[in-house]
Amino acid sequence: MTIAVLFMILFGCIFLGMPIAVALGLSSVGTILLFSDDSLASIALKLFEALSHHYTLLAIPFFILSSAFLSTGGVAKRLINFAVDSIGHVKGGLAMASVMACMLFAAVSGSSPATVAAIGTIVIAGMVRAGYPESFAAGVIANAGTLGILIPPSIVMLVYSAATEVSASRMFMAGMIPGLMMGGILMIAIYIVARIKNFPAQPFPGFGQLFRSGAIAMGGLMLIVIVLGSIYGGIASPTEAAAVAAVYAFLVAVFGYRDMGPLKDKPWRYENENIASCIARNIGQISVGLPKSFFDDEVRKVVLDAAKVSLMLLFIIANAMLFAHVLTTERIPHTIAEAIIGWGLPAWGFLIVVNILLLMAGNFMEPSAILLIMAPILFPIATQLGIDPIHLGIIMVVNMEIGMLTPPVGLNLFVTAGITGRSMIWVIKAALPWLSLLLGFLILITYVPQISLFLPELIDSMNGY
Repeated sequence: MTIAVLFMILFGCIFLGMPIAVALGLSSVGTILLFSDDSLASIALKLFEALSHHYTLLAIPFFILSSAFLSTGGVAKRLINFAVDSIGHVKGGLAMASVMACMLFAAVSGSSPATVAAIGTIVIAGMVRAGYPESFAAGVIANAGTLGILIPPSIVMLVYSAATEVSASRMFMAGMIPGLMMGGILMIAIYIVARIKNFPAQPFPGFGQLFRSGAIAMGGLMLIVIVLGSIYGGIASPTEAAAVAAVYAFLVAVFGYRDMGPLKDKPWRYENENIASCIARNIGQISVGLPKSFFDDEVRKVVLDAAKVSLMLLFIIANAMLFAHVLTTERIPHTIAEAIIGWGLPAWGFLIVVNILLLMAGNFMEPSAILLIMAPILFPIATQLGIDPIHLGIIMVVNMEIGMLTPPVGLNLFVTAGITGRSMIWVIKAALPWLSLLLGFLILITYVPQISLFLPELIDSMNGY
């Protein structure tokens, strides 16, 4: 009865059009009032504890802030230039460079919609001008943008870590090889299509131009080294690395590339210098005619927008944590686990059920909410069946990637529709052929666990664990 009431209230609220956070909160409070001995005061306490007791979640606002600075600034444009100079001379190279740019931006943003918005705004129009069909360009970017939550650092991975208490660092390590593999699969598919349809290739700009564009893009690329290097090297936790990333992104956008802030309209620019000397020169000029505050209207707007996104996401997480508390208190995960184990399902059969559940949920809910609802239910069953929690986490993240491309709540579809000005139906048709690659990749990740576990186990062995 408790399970039925909890999920009836939840899905009833969702189908009535309520925000997912409100639906989670109302279903949790309703179940507590009807079936639990907990007081209303304990609900408020649990909402507070949901965020204050999960140190990993503190990384989310910092990664969102760094992503906001890099998205608003010209980092995406410089990463695209570097990618085009690197691989644009291959048949279909402009589309392949777009995938490469998505992979690079994913490694500095941690967000799938942000990756589609930052890269797609520039490259879709560029591909159309170069002779690619618009549907081809839109489909490639919508799918490549999903790498934003698979290639670390990933906000979705942080949410899974908070929900299950597994190591966020190990999740980041586990996502690296699958992310690179998925990007490689997309590039190979693009090359095959380009050969068949005779898509154009860009002229090779020469090694001098390649090195110049690489040096200019180094401001964004160094963020990958700072974040992942400090985490994998054991120097910093994901939360500490995220805080450093936010400060670094501010310095790059305001003093390095000078795409915003008080230096934006100053006459000097150092586009052909490396980013370190660029920042040093600009900071050295701080006393020369600058406003008293570095936080001009544009910088304040970026910070405010990042704060709004962070609050929205953390509100969802707090209510989802309350929902998970109700599940645990009422022993719902244990009841479901006992029932599924009683069916005698092997591990591979259970993973089929997991993928079907998550693919269905991805049609209607936001990834963070799905993880926070489903992870407490699936996690104990997986551990009893001998499935590694890190492997389960990567499976869930790949399912969330696919959910970004399935209507009616596919976030990447909405962003792509906004960029192209086309209807949702048109965007869905454009993305559909590439979605089959993601589904095939999901099967590969599900049944070849070493793809996800190789790097974490290798680093553990190097550290002597």
